[in-house]
Amino acid sequence: MTSLDYADRTDSDDADRGFIAALTPGVVKAPDGRVIWDSDAYAFLEADCPPTAHPSLWRQARLCAKQGLYQVTERVYQVRGLDLSNITFVEGDTGVIVIDPLISCETAAAALGLYRAHRGDRPVTGVIYTHSHVDHFGGVMGVTDGNVPILAPVGFMEHAVAENVYAGVAMARRANLMYGVTLGPGPEGQLGMGLGLATSTGRVSLIPPTVDITHTGQTETVDGVRISFQLTPGTEAPAEMNFLFPDLRALCMAENATHTLHNVLTLRGAVVRDSRMWSRYLGEAIELFAGGYDVLFASHHWPTWDEERCETFLREQRDMYGYLHDQTLRLLNQGYTGVEIAEMFQLPEGLDTAWNTRGYYGSVSHNVKAVYQRYMGWFDGVPAHLWAHPTVESAKRYVDCLGGVPGVLGHARRYADEGDLRFAAQLLQQAVFAEPGSAEAKEALAGVYTKLGRGAENGTWRNFYLTGAKELRDGVDMVPFDLGGDMATALSVEQIFDSVAIRVDGVKAARETAVIDWTFTDLGEKVRTELSNGVLVQTPDPKRGEAGLRVTTTKLGLLGLLAGKREGVEFDGDASLIERLVGVIELPDPNFAIVTP
Repeated sequence: MTSLDYADRTDSDDADRGFIAALTPGVVKAPDGRVIWDSDAYAFLEADCPPTAHPSLWRQARLCAKQGLYQVTERVYQVRGLDLSNITFVEGDTGVIVIDPLISCETAAAALGLYRAHRGDRPVTGVIYTHSHVDHFGGVMGVTDGNVPILAPVGFMEHAVAENVYAGVAMARRANLMYGVTLGPGPEGQLGMGLGLATSTGRVSLIPPTVDITHTGQTETVDGVRISFQLTPGTEAPAEMNFLFPDLRALCMAENATHTLHNVLTLRGAVVRDSRMWSRYLGEAIELFAGGYDVLFASHHWPTWDEERCETFLREQRDMYGYLHDQTLRLLNQGYTGVEIAEMFQLPEGLDTAWNTRGYYGSVSHNVKAVYQRYMGWFDGVPAHLWAHPTVESAKRYVDCLGGVPGVLGHARRYADEGDLRFAAQLLQQAVFAEPGSAEAKEALAGVYTKLGRGAENGTWRNFYLTGAKELRDGVDMVPFDLGGDMATALSVEQIFDSVAIRVDGVKAARETAVIDWTFTDLGEKVRTELSNGVLVQTPDPKRGEAGLRVTTTKLGLLGLLAGKREGVEFDGDASLIERLVGVIELPDPNFAIVTP
């Protein structure tokens, strides 16, 4: 059993350091009056930890709930606690550079307003996106109209939109569980997610970068402020970068080093991250920036001061991801599966007892399985798993073998009474999937999920368990995450057609043929789309063959056409091909079931 030093107040002192003022009240509203952020709802965390929460997670939630404007060092300020991420302000010669403008325009504008209330009405003179996740760019139109330099790592646009397009519906559905969106803050509900409190729900925007950071060592000057960059692709995000302000002696570590074990594979779904390179880039940062900074800050959590303490922090983070990678591979090569390795895995004491490596957002268990997945895929090599029945069909057979739902309930209660909640949950899940109409089975599983959630140190595990219990009792109550038109207009033509292709009902379209040539007058691009064997194929600038329809429009015209509008679109040929194409496009259900079949 790991012994944690709850008397250690270092993190609390660091999180309080430099405090200037809070946003009061800590509520941000959309123009229509809808509350899109409420940090005041977490005031309950000021009390002692109740029996409905893990004390380590409660401690982390308290730290994340500290809200307001803070001075990091001379000319560097952060607003924390107004969204999942931090927004940072670096004062230049004539204005202020904004780093990572949160998720929503409304929270970003509120943070900028708080900064200006105490530091003067400085204009925004530059923006830096540290990486390609929405909580680091979505609020950009709340701080600028885009008439300033915007810096981002090379590949930013491709990855910023791709993650939200290709598997966006499924990711959003699972994000509802991961972030505990429907739970509501409270001692028996959502305590945050270890990385921050919650996600704001306002307007998401995106302005493309004007300056690409293409290599480590690249130096740029924005509003008189020198910045030296380190590219870290494939770490916490596919496009990410750390950077140093050498004249201010301040180091930004983006989301590569925060006060938690992060995700190698986030529970909402993503491409598996490379823990080996994550560790390597942290090691490179230690050497690259040595002697050049007195404070280290990141896009989440609180800063760390003093170079020696900062280097210890970076070494612990480096060693954690390296240990996860290397030891998983060591055991993988001994024949153990990901699930088995996760049960065997133990961090060394020096990492296990460090607060910044605790599993509040990522966990050792699911990260080890992610490393295994990256190298070995979904198949564990057991022949019986090669062609297993899908979940519902397997559940019916297991329940039949155990004497029906009453038999399963009896066994599950025995295991739960003996303290084996994990296996009780596995048994009850079989009962719910075999007979989803059984209120008794659903209530029993909800009860087990509730106990598992309350005992979880990991914030996202807690949210998954407690939201699972809520959905079993109340059904799906999906809170939509609307990326809005700003994100759609940021898509390339190729990405727009990709998003259409993944919604084509292949069976329905198998015998359809529709060849359409598209000319985009605003982009100077020509693309042919062809329905072929149930696949929507793209051919840029086609040279051969004839199309049944030629469409001339703009990118905005294409988006409008897909939404059922025809303004600004010219047709030459068989216009019915548009209806045939649209007729095989399937709209996904964002409220699909997860905890029930």
